[in-house]
Amino acid sequence: MYFPKGDHSDDILEEARQGEVLDYQSRVKAGGRQYYIESYGCQMNFSDSEIVASILAQEGLSSTKDISSADFVFLNTCSIREKAEDTVRNRLKEIQAYKKKNQNLKVGVLGCMAERLKSKFLEEEKLVDLVVGPDAYRDLPSLLDQVDSGEKGVNVYLSREETYADISPLRLDSNGVCAFISIMRGCDNMCSFCVVPFTRGRERSRDLYSIVAEAKDLFQQGFREVTLLGQNVDSYKWTNPESNELIDFSMLLEQVALVNPDLRIRFSTSHPKDITDEVLHVIAKYDNICNYIHLPVQSGNSRILKLMNRTYDRDWYLNRVDAIYKIIPDCAISSDMIAGFCSESDEEHQDTLSIMEYANYSYAYMFAYSERPGTLAAKKLKDDIPEEIKKQRLSEIIRLQRQLSYMHNLKDVGQTYKVLIEGNSKKSEDEFKGRNSQNKMIIFPKNNMLKAGDYVNVKIISASSATLTGQIVD
Repeated sequence: MYFPKGDHSDDILEEARQGEVLDYQSRVKAGGRQYYIESYGCQMNFSDSEIVASILAQEGLSSTKDISSADFVFLNTCSIREKAEDTVRNRLKEIQAYKKKNQNLKVGVLGCMAERLKSKFLEEEKLVDLVVGPDAYRDLPSLLDQVDSGEKGVNVYLSREETYADISPLRLDSNGVCAFISIMRGCDNMCSFCVVPFTRGRERSRDLYSIVAEAKDLFQQGFREVTLLGQNVDSYKWTNPESNELIDFSMLLEQVALVNPDLRIRFSTSHPKDITDEVLHVIAKYDNICNYIHLPVQSGNSRILKLMNRTYDRDWYLNRVDAIYKIIPDCAISSDMIAGFCSESDEEHQDTLSIMEYANYSYAYMFAYSERPGTLAAKKLKDDIPEEIKKQRLSEIIRLQRQLSYMHNLKDVGQTYKVLIEGNSKKSEDEFKGRNSQNKMIIFPKNNMLKAGDYVNVKIISASSATLTGQIVD
């Protein structure tokens, strides 16, 4: 349908496989230097770490889980929340103890914080040896050479073209069942509270063929679930140079779903202004596209949404919620909420609570507003809500969401769901864990005939606000 003449996905798949062989050979030849990497923040950062791992493997470096044996330590960072930055800064100070023991140890900061705090890390605080922005990972080999020669390595250039489409990610800490596929990078939305446009640059989408090829390759390796990633996946747009056809997210989603009916598809994150009915109809059409949408609202009040520059109001968001439940009746919706944004009144805070109840979120990420330097809000708005009130409002949001999650899960008791086994549960090796289409974690007793990557029908017998418990049924 969208591969008229020249479905190049098989060619790209073969190139990716050859690349993996080269990666393996280079690691074998290396026999030497190792790197240790930690990822902070969102799924995009973890996906980026897998791209970094592939680039480093081609240079003969292998990964290690033992930081004390590493020659290089990399922290892949996030700047979205102040707490995330504080965590990384504290971790960098802890790593200094390893540097004292090993004078040759080099430390690098990758990702969003690298772009934002390069001078502080390198010159003022002298915590790191190199900083590499999210669009400069290809330059890592030359930067490491600079560091080896006693110089500091820096590249935080933001690209308008870089998508890393030709790099086959090296899967890190993988369960062999679930994997991420980055389909686009950057963001054009310019929400007033957000640093992403400044740390990750403008939107650019990967070509359709490379994405489908990666999905095919993952399935052949035994993976049974992929999550399509982007700051705003719904704004995905790529023009086929052969047919001049514009491919949007609904078309891409359908092509990935057609890779194999046993390959589950998730995606994150959706912006309310871009979640079209076409996307919803594609989800409803294919059983292997999960009935789960992460749709951040941030605030339930139209005035606050305008200050946030979210480009939609309360009524628009409610319309999208109604469309989701109409087209995909059993869909689960999760969200993000910010408590105490600039000038937010008690009444406007109540609007957030009411929209939570209306949308009936299954889960949410909830935060108190923290001003991020360089954002539009920091430049133009006053962070005038006292911390005590922010914490109080956040507590109310968290308390309500726990109630909503519990009631949402309680309705699942007695229902039977198709579950993809991801592995052993955290608490017991006698139990499996897996998620249903609605992205809910389910714990159930093992059957020795089954293994991670298998699908199984599970009947839910009990529920908490966070987890479902069930038993296997025929």
